Amino acid sequence: MVVVAEAFGAVAVVLNFIGYRQNNVDRYLLISAFALASLSAHFFMLDAMAAGGGTLLASVRNIIAIKNRSNLILFAFIGINIGFLCYEWFVLEHHWNIFIAYASSLIFTIGSIVIRDTHQIRKTFLVAESLGLLYAISVGSIFGTVFNISNLISIISKLKR
Repeated sequence: MVVVAEAFGAVAVVLNFIGYRQNNVDRYLLISAFALASLSAHFFMLDAMAAGGGTLLASVRNIIAIKNRSNLILFAFIGINIGFLCYEWFVLEHHWNIFIAYASSLIFTIGSIVIRDTHQIRKTFLVAESLGLLYAISVGSIFGTVFNISNLISIISKLKR
């Protein structure tokens, strides 16, 4: 099962590398949605529920954010993130590191729906990817870690141009 999980992680890395190279936010959101869906499967297979749920939610959010960026959508996704966090923390009593995953998810949520400039979205996602990297390392995800490192490299290289 771990090999299959890491294969999904590898697909996510490749897709997100392509996504971060896009100069159009909508194209980035679409390619990223597929990468996030693959990464979600990866994390669920590793029993990292916070990351699995967060990335699945992010995949759906990216698809919706291509056409709809209303405050209602923004607040709905923020509420869903906070709801999942509360469920994991209070009901499932998961480890405190879920706060790292959900902080990353909230930054991505707000950025994906509110920001329309590719340069600004990259700068904002530097923080979210860094938090994602910390979480991936904390749950022992090889390709989750590679995913975040490659995304950070992609963002930094595009920002320097």
